[in-house]
Amino acid sequence: MALSYKARRRWSLLILLVGLPAYVLTASWVVTLLDRPSILLELAIYVALGVVWALPFKAVFKGIGQADPDAQNGD
Repeated sequence: MALSYKARRRWSLLILLVGLPAYVLTASWVVTLLDRPSILLELAIYVALGVVWALPFKAVFKGIGQADPDAQNGD
């Protein structure tokens, strides 16, 4: 069942307010487990974790920046 536009907006806000800080803490924790890797390896880890974090939420964020397709135009 597809989410409505309003539900996707609410879920995206919740994901950004809760999920993004959790990602930042998790990513920094993962990097601290390693003995200070090279800057390129550290960048690759952050990028990989960012992609892994964002992929499951692709459907939620799709079209959020657009106007509500369910809203009726007053024109």
